Amino acid sequence: MREPYKKYRPILLGLALLLAALLLYSFNLRQKQSTSLFEKAVITVTAPLQEGFDLVGERVARWWSHYVWLMDAARENEALREENRLLRGEIDTLREIRLANERLRKLLEFKDEIALSALPARVIGFDASTWSRTVVLDKGGRSGVEEGMPVVTNAGVVGRVIKVAPAHSRVLLITDAASAAAVLVQRTRTRAVCRGRGDTLILDFALRQEDVQLGDQVVTSGTGGIFPKGLLMGEVVKVARGDYGLFQSVEVEPAVDFSRLEEVLILTEESP
Repeated sequence: MREPYKKYRPILLGLALLLAALLLYSFNLRQKQSTSLFEKAVITVTAPLQEGFDLVGERVARWWSHYVWLMDAARENEALREENRLLRGEIDTLREIRLANERLRKLLEFKDEIALSALPARVIGFDASTWSRTVVLDKGGRSGVEEGMPVVTNAGVVGRVIKVAPAHSRVLLITDAASAAAVLVQRTRTRAVCRGRGDTLILDFALRQEDVQLGDQVVTSGTGGIFPKGLLMGEVVKVARGDYGLFQSVEVEPAVDFSRLEEVLILTEESP
């Protein structure tokens, strides 16, 4: 058990002597005695050690200072990232507000053009199932909305109100199979009925001999008691005439992009 201690005994003894010399040297300094040969020897021996200790201490201090700087920089970097994230969020919010204001401005300009009393509303729900095409608006009976009122945008006809609650209403889109409206081919004044078919519209009762061409604009005729005259329904994208039969087959692309529908106008009554 004592073998390890024997191995390091000379080293321990040397350290003890060095410590004693340092203590004696310190005591003599306090007594303000002149430097003796022994003290000179101690200084000679310990000076390199002191220099080494100072160098190590300096490096440790520099390392610690660098470590603290890195930690501060990391915290500052994280704070900057969080600030940047918040600023991006604010920019996105402001962009959404700007776009919404632009859409609303166009709606209000359209309202002035058609000279009809209208109530702006926002789409808050959308149903595009196999059986129906409807949207829910954030305006209802308390705002004066009634069943049967037409709904439009500056792009064209959206549909008509079919259900009304105090604060909400449901609109049947013109693309719904249950929707039908009396229309005119704007260029030739050809009369027909525009009916919904999923994502598109078709013209019923367009006679074979009537002049209907690709690109023709289809507008409401004003008959039928729902939609005012002259509102855009869509554009003819397909015309087919068979060898037999009274009517031609006409497909119309809706003027309104229902996948991007956000704000609408509910037409409440004609302006005086």
